[in-house]
Amino acid sequence: MIKPAEYAELHAISNFSFLEGASHPEELVAQAKALGLTALAITDRNTLAGVVRAHVAAKELGFKLMIGARLDLEDAPSLVCLPTDRAAYGRLCRLLSLGQGRVIKGKCSLQLADVAAHAAGQQFIILPPPGWDWRPILTESEGTGLHANLQRIRQTLSAHPVYLAASAGYGGDDCARLAALEILSTRVQLPLVATNMVAMHAPQRRRLADVLACVRAGTVITRAGFTVQANAERHIKSPAEMGRLFKDYPAAISRTIEIARACTFSLDELVYEYPDEPVPVGTTPDAHLAQLSWEGASERFPDGVPPEVAVTIERELALIAHMKYAPYFLTVHDLVRFARGRGILCQGCRATIKVRARVNQDESAPEVG
Repeated sequence: MIKPAEYAELHAISNFSFLEGASHPEELVAQAKALGLTALAITDRNTLAGVVRAHVAAKELGFKLMIGARLDLEDAPSLVCLPTDRAAYGRLCRLLSLGQGRVIKGKCSLQLADVAAHAAGQQFIILPPPGWDWRPILTESEGTGLHANLQRIRQTLSAHPVYLAASAGYGGDDCARLAALEILSTRVQLPLVATNMVAMHAPQRRRLADVLACVRAGTVITRAGFTVQANAERHIKSPAEMGRLFKDYPAAISRTIEIARACTFSLDELVYEYPDEPVPVGTTPDAHLAQLSWEGASERFPDGVPPEVAVTIERELALIAHMKYAPYFLTVHDLVRFARGRGILCQGCRATIKVRARVNQDESAPEVG
């Protein structure tokens, strides 16, 4: 009888990994919670598209979700990237934007050097390539291929936590394959960490996974061959089952909990941040907006700004400063100036009406007449 262990699944793709993941993010979260996992990481291929739905489901269930992505690199094995905090999450977003901006929609082009430039605050798990031949590792002191790639990744990301993924796929050679991975991890000094390479929440989704694979490959099920999965084992497994599969490598299980504890970032930390609006050197958005406002008032009232208008301007500027909306008004000013400079008709509603609507929810705001 294997004693149930704590376990966190660190690599799970959802249906946002197009034509590959066979379960919705919500289903993955619900199954992980039901099976008693400590945490779950949604790590779709080169995207964060599935994490929002997963986050909502995890909040409703009181379950810990880790945000991440699988990075498919052009010059190295794929990496699971798990940001530990808000700043690291921002770097992962910029990294994915960089890779997706280089190629056509739906693709992503990244190299190891790109990852290194955005690696601060991340935790990485190296995924052995599909079909990796483990047999040379048992007889050679120094391998080529994966061995050399692991050394290069470890050296490139030496300042950051990097692990080597191990999974049991029920392919008939699991014992030998796990032993080879343990040997390899020792040689390259990369700790082994367990994952089930999840592609579905339950084994019943195997048929859907096969259909997706056939669509992806442009073939039919009767001719799919090795295109489809060999079995239905890439589903979320309980801590007890993962403990049984890795009974000879308990540290690979315990490391999943260590990684989960280090990943403290939550999407709840995100708030809307208006982009920086360029202003003259030595001034602030509020000061620049005030200057433009008084200049505009002087143009409209060349004989002097009426006292009641001046009071209104002061009141509106105070309200805008309180709500921190000056950059928005400066953006609108730039758009109007651009349009008028080219003879383009421009019109719009008063933005202060929207500001005032927000004030109704803020008792500390300046009084608006």
